[in-house]
Amino acid sequence: MARSTFVYVTYIRTTPEKLWSALTDDVEFMKQYWFGTHCESAWTPGSSWKMVYPNGSITDAGEIIEAEPPRRLVIRWQNQFKPELKAEGESRCTMELEPSGTAVKLSITHTIEREPSKLIVAVSGGWPKIISNLKSLLETGSVALQEPYPTSVQQ
Repeated sequence: MARSTFVYVTYIRTTPEKLWSALTDDVEFMKQYWFGTHCESAWTPGSSWKMVYPNGSITDAGEIIEAEPPRRLVIRWQNQFKPELKAEGESRCTMELEPSGTAVKLSITHTIEREPSKLIVAVSGGWPKIISNLKSLLETGSVALQEPYPTSVQQ
């Protein structure tokens, strides 16, 4: 089967524990770098996961497949907000955190078993902005970008 994949790698001057907390359980911190959006989950294998817009609507939902704090998180992910993205089915988002001197290497791999994929086009526009904000917020205390990631899928 054909596969579409987006990979994003960056280095953030922080600890694995602080980065893990920012990615998972610090909801107010998450809202700052994710343009008001936040994720809700128990962050344990088998628990539900959802991404919530500031107005309370669910944009994406799924399940935690793997959670190994503070080094690896795998989410089964399906868009709930745009019919053309939801129709593509489930994707998988893997986040790996690896200490690297005074920084942490964060690798995000988002994959879906179809090609081409409008979802992968959408996340490839979103992840760089979200993670740039996360990096800036952890390193400097403020976000780099005020404009949210693209809300329309372009091909």
